Amino acid sequence: MNDWQYFLTERGHIEIAINLPLTSLQSPQSTLSLCQRIPTHPAFEGLVIEINAVEALRDLALVQELAGRLRFYNIGLSIDDLGAEWPSLMAIRPFPFAEIKVNRKFVAGCANDRLKQATCRQILDFAHSVGARSVAEGVETRADFFSARRMGFDLTQGNLSGKPMLPRKFAQAVLRHPVTALGSDGDIDG
Repeated sequence: MNDWQYFLTERGHIEIAINLPLTSLQSPQSTLSLCQRIPTHPAFEGLVIEINAVEALRDLALVQELAGRLRFYNIGLSIDDLGAEWPSLMAIRPFPFAEIKVNRKFVAGCANDRLKQATCRQILDFAHSVGARSVAEGVETRADFFSARRMGFDLTQGNLSGKPMLPRKFAQAVLRHPVTALGSDGDIDG
């Protein structure tokens, strides 16, 4: 949350997503502590908590209860690293996730792999049917970026966009000179 405050002073609103193990959110006291740290600034539009897919599917009752409780604090849940277990999501009602992040094993190399594209499209159709935002993980090449965008992913994530970095370096490198998109010619438009 301190990083968000810093980012706000450097550029303005930026969405924050954090990876947390489901076990760290089991007790009502831990979720209350998290909710008390949420900025009260009017520019804060919410937080996304990413939970590993295997861990989330192991305790769906807890995930659904958390989603309901956290929604009141403008905190959404994301199912992270979704892989071969994705069909088991189809029976979950109500659907607790605001975002579905598709594992890199389905995304990396998808530009030239029709089986990966077919799997991604099935996951995307499901994400759209439940109103969840979709993220393609592991986008390392321009070809995979354009393939992910053509398939309909809402967002992409991977080293093509930038390598992981410390918050201050991120603010200096990215927030002051944001990348808006990759142009149709493959060049970065800033």
